[in-house]
Amino acid sequence: MQRQCLVAAILVAHGAAGWGLMQVREVREAVALAAPMFVNLIDPPAPVPPPPPAPPPPPPLAPPKPVLKTPPPPAPLVTTAPTPAPSAFTAPPPEVPPPPPEPAPPAPVAVVAPPPAPPAPPPAPKTIPASAVQYLEPPSPEYPRTSRRLGESGRVLLRVYIDEAGLPRQVLLAQSSGFARLDDAAVVAMKRARFKPYTENGQPTAGWAPAPIDFELEK
Repeated sequence: MQRQCLVAAILVAHGAAGWGLMQVREVREAVALAAPMFVNLIDPPAPVPPPPPAPPPPPPLAPPKPVLKTPPPPAPLVTTAPTPAPSAFTAPPPEVPPPPPEPAPPAPVAVVAPPPAPPAPPPAPKTIPASAVQYLEPPSPEYPRTSRRLGESGRVLLRVYIDEAGLPRQVLLAQSSGFARLDDAAVVAMKRARFKPYTENGQPTAGWAPAPIDFELEK
C-alpha cells in the first residue's frame, strides 16, 4: 500500500513539473518545434469511369408481305331429287272440357211486402148553408142560474159537423157570447139535437153547418 502511494506521489510531482515548464514561453516554442510531423501517404480515390454509351435502337421491322390465298375450286353441282311434300297431318280434335257444374240455386229471398199505402185522405167536408139546416129535434139549452142572476146574455155561434144520418158528430165554438157558462151550455144542447139529413142529387151528404143559439133574459 505504501508503495502504491509512493508511485502516485511521483506521478503527480512529474505532472506538476511538466505543467510548470509549459508555462514558460521558450519551453512552449521549443516543444512546438520538436513536435513530429505526420505525412499522409494514402493514394487519392480513383476517378469514376464514365457510363458506357447506350446501344443503338433496333432497326424498324418491315411490314409482313400479304399472303395471297388461292380461291378454292368450285364445288360440283349436286342434283338432289325433290323432297316429297309431307302428308297432311290431321290434328286430333281438342278435348272438350266437361261443362262446369251448375251453381246451386240461390237461397230464396224473403220478399218483404211493401207497407200498405196510407188511405186516401177523405174529401174536404162539405159546407152546408145555414138555410139548408133543418132540425128534427132542435137544441133546448138550459139557461145557467148563475148567468140569470148575473144578467148574462148573448148569442153563441157554433159549427156542427152533421153526418149522413143527421147526427151532430162534432160541435165547435165559432164565436163566443162573451160568457163561458153560456158557451158551454150551448155546446151541450147542440150535441143533443137531431137534424134532417142534407141531400145532394138525392144522396145524403155530410158537412159542416153553422148553428146559432141565443140566450136572452125575460124582461
